[in-house]
Amino acid sequence: MVETQLRNQPIPDEWEADFEAAARRPLALRMRYAFIHTYKPVLDDAPFRTFDTMKEYREWCERNLPSWLGYGRV
Repeated sequence: MVETQLRNQPIPDEWEADFEAAARRPLALRMRYAFIHTYKPVLDDAPFRTFDTMKEYREWCERNLPSWLGYGRV
């Protein structure tokens, strides 16, 4: 096992092996695996939307998007 610099806790051997295997993959494959598409309700249901003002956009977000997406005002 390899120890981390920050907490001196051992890194499990299987994690180290996974990291080394990932590091040997071609960059294009690593990039493909790096991003996971998650469906976002309402946002992903139309190819695009346009608004004349930022105010209209913010109002639309508040009316239409679930709060857990984080597009509401704070």
